[in-house]
Amino acid sequence: MSNLFDELTAKIKGSDKTIVFPEGLDERILTAASKLSAAGILTPILVGDQQKIENKANELNVDISNCKVIETNQYEKMDEMVAAFVERRKGKATEEDARKILLDENYFGTMLVYMNEAEGLVSGAAHSTADTVRPALQIIKTKEGIKKTSGVFIMVREDEKYVFADCAINIAPDSNDLAEIAVESAVTGKLFGVDPRVAMLSFSTKGSAKSEETEKVEQALQIAKEKNPSLVIDGEFQFDAAFVPSVAEKKAPDSVIKGDANVFIFPSLEAGNIGYKIAQRLGGFEAVGPILQGLNKPVNDLSRGCSSEDVYNLALITAAQAE
Repeated sequence: MSNLFDELTAKIKGSDKTIVFPEGLDERILTAASKLSAAGILTPILVGDQQKIENKANELNVDISNCKVIETNQYEKMDEMVAAFVERRKGKATEEDARKILLDENYFGTMLVYMNEAEGLVSGAAHSTADTVRPALQIIKTKEGIKKTSGVFIMVREDEKYVFADCAINIAPDSNDLAEIAVESAVTGKLFGVDPRVAMLSFSTKGSAKSEETEKVEQALQIAKEKNPSLVIDGEFQFDAAFVPSVAEKKAPDSVIKGDANVFIFPSLEAGNIGYKIAQRLGGFEAVGPILQGLNKPVNDLSRGCSSEDVYNLALITAAQAE
């Protein structure tokens, strides 16, 4: 596991990335921010009441002298931020609305990223996923040509690394959604040193069963190939046909995937969520994520049960995505 984060640290150290943490008073955030800034890996921006944050840091005996602290109600560029927010929301918020909304630390932090005051955002230690993702979708928005963001896990066990998607966001993706997820997951895989070989998963291999569900995956495969003709991708596969060479030889002998897939696209959120948890709990894999992909700038969501190490690691990931 440490190898993965050693690689990310080497990649971003010295790149002078700034990551905003809207939950500046959370002790896990303060502990991680202190370590990140002390090591010179990145500059954390902590959002919250400066005096309270400093008192909390003293109480925890952590050094935040290399972090930047911003109070929403004292921010010197608030007028500029309000104007930018009103323009971005295109008639969905008045100036008066914006002044109230931007006192919310997640909206404020997301606007810092949008205005290039920070390269990325990490939140969710004390907020729901919706609280973190909603401002990102409204302000940062998805990349051109991408309709939805999606959530991937990097599954790590010693030297093995695999990408599982979507395991976090889209409940019932259609063919276009699955194609987008496949193309973006390959990009995310490269970020983590995975040379992507993408398998579109189902309960059928190459037409061994026919149903609306398998046809959806077949269509997604064709759309993904159109989106990125250079992508090494195939399907539909049962997991064993995508992963075990001897099974692949029997079930899909003509495929470009020879039982050597390393990016796995699940047909639904329930399949993806169940799949990654089985690999984590029965297979002994470390599940790194969820990492949000498809946005114009990186925003990532912590679990409310996270540790300071989880915060540290997700900040590294976010800074690497900003590269």
